[in-house]
Amino acid sequence: MQLFFSFRNFARALKNLLHCYINMSKDTAKILVADDSAFMRNVLKNILENNGCKNFIEAADGNEALEKIKTEKPDLVLLDVIMPNVGGIEVIKEIGKQFKVIIISAVGQEKIVKEAESYGAIGYIIKPFDNNQVIEEVNKAIG
Repeated sequence: MQLFFSFRNFARALKNLLHCYINMSKDTAKILVADDSAFMRNVLKNILENNGCKNFIEAADGNEALEKIKTEKPDLVLLDVIMPNVGGIEVIKEIGKQFKVIIISAVGQEKIVKEAESYGAIGYIIKPFDNNQVIEEVNKAIG
């Protein structure tokens, strides 16, 4: 009987640990914002800061995004599709489904969004930004 209770306690502890890992809080989640426009990075960060997010990393192009993904291991990547040097699609192809990625694209790029999703993107945000859409997509990704 003692073994059963020990197993139950172990299972409960494991469940709690997984719950904490999967449902990271917005204020501790590390979010990489990758966009070649500093203005757009700031707009996104401001929207997210007003929604309780606090921990940001920035990248100005695809090469920098890849480097920061590998070194910083972000919990979420907000990735512009069109950036100099290496574009967002190439970044997703390289990292696969190892990281949660939300694509940022302009209106009319539905084909590119579908392609990004086929490589592992879990959502998308359309420019110009709708604050509610940004918050909804990020909340789906990090809780």
